[in-house]
Amino acid sequence: MVGTEGAEMTTSTVSTSGTDAGWVDPREQIVVGVLMANGRLAPREFRDRGEAEAWAQPGEEVVEWNLVCECDR
Repeated sequence: MVGTEGAEMTTSTVSTSGTDAGWVDPREQIVVGVLMANGRLAPREFRDRGEAEAWAQPGEEVVEWNLVCECDR
């Protein structure tokens, strides 16, 4: 082939079995936020519930939701 000298060929596979270690069920991807006293969500992201609880002020509520199904947990 012309122009392929020194080129490496890579391949990738896609697993559909659901057992792939890198796959995460989107129903389990829960987002944590803080519902502020004014009824709006805090304009920032939190790594986990503990971080959100530490950031929340009195009168604010830590909430969790799923972006895929938008259902309460």
